[in-house]
Amino acid sequence: MSQKIAIRTENAPAPAHTFSQGVRKGPFLQVSGQGPVDPKTNEYLYPGDVAAQTIRTLENVKAIVEAGGASFDDVVMLRVYLTKREDFAIMNEAYGKFVNEHTTGEVLPSRTTVFTGLPREEMLVEIDGIAVVE
Repeated sequence: MSQKIAIRTENAPAPAHTFSQGVRKGPFLQVSGQGPVDPKTNEYLYPGDVAAQTIRTLENVKAIVEAGGASFDDVVMLRVYLTKREDFAIMNEAYGKFVNEHTTGEVLPSRTTVFTGLPREEMLVEIDGIAVVE
């Protein structure tokens, strides 16, 4: 039976609460929900700019994936949480650009997008994900 391992990196924001940045058990790597936070300052970035927040958030997800021994190509699922339906097209364009730049081959991660409230008012987007490490 494989051991559950907490994933931690200084290249993504430290978790603000009682959870790990990521958890790996066997080949599965779950990344906790990330927001548009600078890992060095822990400041929320790009108020009101959902495209820039999406890119920063995906950079944080990618850093945790890599700290867990995977690459962005190993990501099989991303879940995007948005506060406003009107932001979907803007987020989708920024998301598509990032994912296409960081994925080799033609198979992109699957995705779910949910519209909901988020923990901080300045957060327009939050993203979590699952990678499978072979």
